[in-house]
Amino acid sequence: MAKKSSWFDEASNEPIINEHAQRLESFLNTMADGVVEEQELLAQEQRLVALMREIEPQLSDELHEKVTRLLCELTAYDIMQSVHTMQQLRPKTTFEG
Repeated sequence: MAKKSSWFDEASNEPIINEHAQRLESFLNTMADGVVEEQELLAQEQRLVALMREIEPQLSDELHEKVTRLLCELTAYDIMQSVHTMQQLRPKTTFEG
């Protein structure tokens, strides 16, 4: 059995799921050209759905509820982080032509 990959940095106790995701071969291949194509996004969705379908039946009701909350919190965080990043990239000045 493979050793568990920790979700947290041992020194800082900060979450490192993002770092794990950035090492996925599928992520690296998609990001290599700096463009996320629609088919690459669809392929990622298919991998995600397949893994969710594989794991969901293995979970007890209690663990299923906790994992559902975890997935929802992670998704909300990702959306919020994306919006925050876009807001930071907006020009700080307005055109007054």
